[in-house]
Amino acid sequence: MKKFSLLLAVFFTASLLHAQDSLTIRKIYDEALVNGKAYESLHYLCKNIGGRLSGSANAQKAVEWSKKLMESYGFDKVYLQEVMVPHWVRGEKETAFIIDGKTRIPVPIAALGMTVATPKEGITANVVEVRSLKELETLGESVIKGKIVFFNRPFDQRFIETGHAYGMAGDQRFMGPAAAAKYGAVGVIVRSLTGSTDDYPHTGATLSGPGTQQIPAAAISTKAADKLSNMLRLRKLPLVKFYFKQSCQLLPDVLSYNVIGELTGTENPNKFISVGGHLDSWDLAEGAHDDGTGVMQSAEVLRIFKAIGYRPKNSVRAVFFMNEENGHKGGSKYAELAAQNKEQHIAAIETDEGGFTPRGFSFDGVSKDFIKSINDKYKAILEPYEVDKLTIGGSGTDIEPMKEKLPGVVLIGYRPDSQRYFDIHHTPNDVFENVNKRELELGAAGMAAFIYLIDQHGL
Repeated sequence: MKKFSLLLAVFFTASLLHAQDSLTIRKIYDEALVNGKAYESLHYLCKNIGGRLSGSANAQKAVEWSKKLMESYGFDKVYLQEVMVPHWVRGEKETAFIIDGKTRIPVPIAALGMTVATPKEGITANVVEVRSLKELETLGESVIKGKIVFFNRPFDQRFIETGHAYGMAGDQRFMGPAAAAKYGAVGVIVRSLTGSTDDYPHTGATLSGPGTQQIPAAAISTKAADKLSNMLRLRKLPLVKFYFKQSCQLLPDVLSYNVIGELTGTENPNKFISVGGHLDSWDLAEGAHDDGTGVMQSAEVLRIFKAIGYRPKNSVRAVFFMNEENGHKGGSKYAELAAQNKEQHIAAIETDEGGFTPRGFSFDGVSKDFIKSINDKYKAILEPYEVDKLTIGGSGTDIEPMKEKLPGVVLIGYRPDSQRYFDIHHTPNDVFENVNKRELELGAAGMAAFIYLIDQHGL
């Protein structure tokens, strides 16, 4: 009889807790969808500040404005965290032509981040098309020397999650130019990393730094890539050349900042759950989806908690990391200082996949048993809000350094729908007008709900 009574008590206690969780999560969503601030804040960030490449004047404006924004929300702590970042400058607008005999066909290109300039008069050379770093290696110096290497491996359209296609194609942009330089190439052009066929070149970082041999490198739009590839197939190689000119340069590192807001835990002030994205963006557009949506959603999580009167047991931080795009210095500095200050991090969530319809969360480096436990615990309560896909997967560039520095932290990636992200990612098209207000609000609410559950019941 005593055993039955105990089981009954446990059942009713669990039911009451579940009811309280459901009520709180409903309040979170109501606040986000009715009174949300993320969309109007994103509008200011995009339209009044714009692109925010590390080291730029706009990046500093974004830091100062973000600090004031968090202070206006009344967080318990708001502060800046110093970090030295690269200062790469694109320079004048790039130009490029396919040269077919006497015909010059203009094509859209964008210099890759951290690459070097061409000579002032530009570069003209024959083109060698390759689909992989392995093919480049097979051809070797005898074929590559004095040529422009054209990396033309497209997205694998069979992946449902488009981030996998990006990952599979990305080595040609990040490592391709340095690899081609070893074989005597004079320049590199890379097919833009997108599944779309359009005339928007997608920039992005390429390998640089001590010991890296660098040659000018640029991304070419997918339409132009298809055109060039077809021309190379149909004509004898000497008749088709490529010309491009760019004037980018790498200046000395400059001082910048991570921007951090915090609600201090009522029970465990030195235990932390962080949520963040990166404040910097590429310079081609406004950095709306990459990653303006992420930082605005992160601040919104804490604002929602304050608005509904929820005081977390553990400290919850919104972190706006600096320099994700071309150096990852902000994430490394945050992890370094957290370890130095002996902070215990329970979980870290990164939102850097755009502000699209929420789907769920992925957990970095965990076991199948862990995922089963998380689903058993939280799937049912998240399911009505369609943010219940809880899987093994990646987390985020800015929070990855925590894995080494902060033992025990669980790294989590926020996963919105991926189908449109790489149409916009790193392009001139990454503007405020391409963000949907309701999708943005639903994402902020989904992250707030999940952080609430972690805070209450752990992982």
